[in-house]
Amino acid sequence: MAQPVKILMVCLGNICRSPMAEGILLAKIEKYKLHAEVDSAGFEPFHTGDAPDFRAARTMKQHGIDISSQRSRLFRESDFEEFDRIYVMDNGNFNDVKSAAINSTYLKKVDYILNISYPGSNKPVPDPYYGGEQGFERTYQLLDSAIELIALQLRNGGK
Repeated sequence: MAQPVKILMVCLGNICRSPMAEGILLAKIEKYKLHAEVDSAGFEPFHTGDAPDFRAARTMKQHGIDISSQRSRLFRESDFEEFDRIYVMDNGNFNDVKSAAINSTYLKKVDYILNISYPGSNKPVPDPYYGGEQGFERTYQLLDSAIELIALQLRNGGK
């Protein structure tokens, strides 16, 4: 059997957007019985080892997805070797990942997650951390739409 497609979701602190994206993709892997794996990481060391933000976890729970067991970790250079695709949430994340890439092969694995829904736009997923509850729901909706398209690509044999 072929190796699973391995996908990494990246945001700044790995407590809001990327854990939500990881949870959504895990749910779709199960729903569609995809041969894929997902993880998430960030660049801000302040939250390393922390559970997702309680508002992110609550929003996900409202959609039937439990992310409470996830723990924040830092992005590492070895992630380029381990993962087939690396999705970032915004321009800052893209620049952080780009600065860690030691070659063009690594950089080819990196894309803005919303380029799935809005090709070539490099649209950011707004960081809901400093906003209210509606920001987390909006983040969920944006991520769910993009990740549904990723799941359908994977289901149809896309790598």
